[in-house]
Amino acid sequence: MPIQLLPETLINQIAAGEVVERPASVVKELLENALDAGASRIDIDLEEGGIRLIRIRDDGVGIAADELPLALSRHATSKITSLDDLECVATLGFRGEALPSIASVSKFAITSRPADQAQAHRVEVENGRVLAGVPAAHPLGTSIEVRDLFFSVPARRKFLRAERTELGHVEDLVRTLALARMDVEFRIQHNGKPIRHFRAVHVELDVHKRLTEALGDAFAPAALRVSAEAAGLRLHGWVGLPTASRSQTDQQFFFVNGRYVKDRLVAHAVKQAYADVLFHGRHAAFVLFLDIDPRRVDVNVHPAKHEVRFRDGRLVHDFVFRSLHEALAGARAGVAANTVEGVSNGLSGPLPSPEALDYRLASPTHAGSSRPQQPSMALPVREQVAAYAALYAAAPAHVAMPAMDLSRAPPLGYALAQLHGVYVLAQNAQGLVLIDMHAAHERITYERLKNAREGQGVQSQPLLVPVAMSVSEREADCAERESERLAEWGIDVQRSGPQSLSVRSVPVLLAGADARQLVLDVLADLIEHGQTRRVAELGNELLATLACHTSVRANRQLNLAEMNALLRDMEATERSGQCNHGRPTWIQLSMAELDKLFLRGR
Repeated sequence: MPIQLLPETLINQIAAGEVVERPASVVKELLENALDAGASRIDIDLEEGGIRLIRIRDDGVGIAADELPLALSRHATSKITSLDDLECVATLGFRGEALPSIASVSKFAITSRPADQAQAHRVEVENGRVLAGVPAAHPLGTSIEVRDLFFSVPARRKFLRAERTELGHVEDLVRTLALARMDVEFRIQHNGKPIRHFRAVHVELDVHKRLTEALGDAFAPAALRVSAEAAGLRLHGWVGLPTASRSQTDQQFFFVNGRYVKDRLVAHAVKQAYADVLFHGRHAAFVLFLDIDPRRVDVNVHPAKHEVRFRDGRLVHDFVFRSLHEALAGARAGVAANTVEGVSNGLSGPLPSPEALDYRLASPTHAGSSRPQQPSMALPVREQVAAYAALYAAAPAHVAMPAMDLSRAPPLGYALAQLHGVYVLAQNAQGLVLIDMHAAHERITYERLKNAREGQGVQSQPLLVPVAMSVSEREADCAERESERLAEWGIDVQRSGPQSLSVRSVPVLLAGADARQLVLDVLADLIEHGQTRRVAELGNELLATLACHTSVRANRQLNLAEMNALLRDMEATERSGQCNHGRPTWIQLSMAELDKLFLRGR
């Protein structure tokens, strides 16, 4: 077959295969155009899950009558005019492909009226041909109708799912955009019935309502407000407490300059920030916004625009990790989630240079933070365990209960008694507090062991017999290039050939670990992310095991002084709301909740 130019209609249908996968893909492109047009209200009408009809109406700036046919041409857009514009895209759409691609696989019509026109105009597309525009009745803004999706490509239609499934994908998409643009009102109607209504947010108090509408009642009460700014980056939004984790990643929303993205680098940073506090197999919930100079991020990476590429990915990774790490560290026992301001003041100074962001085993606290700082105990690990264990040494069985002034009570209040040798009961200004004494003591001991280790630095343990290992040339190059950083982590690796390494020492805490696998994992992290916390994480696992075995056990009888000492330590310890495995360490029962249990006031 000779080489020939493809027909315009076939070109558009091929392009549609990249951006139009299902009704939700159409809705996404049309909603993004509406938001770019400055819409404050968008109505979405669907029939049969969007397969039979998709109608999007907005109150944006509209399109002039003489530009309507041009809007249905490939690569026609008002959003960029040059390469310089492409390198600093601030709009959600920019390629000018969506409308002609959608029109090529559906029965398409667009009606629009800008403010400077007395009358609206309507243009239809029939079998790939753009018909002449005709006058129409329409308010300011634009309406787009997409009927019989994929009628011209029946093979694609066979891959669509059931009506309920396709509708669910559209709802998920609108929910995402509703979180990204809280200032815009969204209405969804399906088969003539209203099903979703996201009201515009104009005051701060309405933000909680929008979060609840989009994510349910459980998210907002268990979310920390995050606001951090440094090195030309700004991160703000909400992160869920570890105790409010989920079994899947359905409530993870990350926006870059208002654009929803799924980025592996960001996902890795979030996972590391939650490493010490999430229960096994659970996932964090968050709604986060990253504001960055558009010139420092490339949005033209994926046809669906779900991915971006950062100019300085290492800096972004560390900034996200550090911000969330600080926010979670500030969530101490006794502090309500909605009262924690995260890191709004803790990251006011400049970030270190990318060369300094090497994830050493350093304290996560910063001098500029207004939060109370966890005391550092630069003691050897054995001495630290012994010192803290002395707190729970045998004590007189009867200790007089101190006078309680609940108006000035600390967050966790004052201890009352011990329940079955497992739980500590305390009262504060709000009501009753229940504490799992083993889980709480485990977190306290674990954090203090980490501080003790950090005071000592990473010690290296020479191997009696160096471990020879075969690696790829890329891994060998990385080991040779990062030899100084590896040495700081207690790993002495020397290149012995083009594809071979010799491991001569490992960290003392990991002396019993598989040296070969440790080096491979560290090198894999360095190659993919430019940094690694592998040594710290493995060391933390050992310290967590030590903390678990040295913490106060069940059926250990504590007196009031010991119980109150435990409460005060919980209030001063970072991440003390959860144990090392992600279980909650305390719960609050308010007087209203207690009254409800006993039917008081009815």
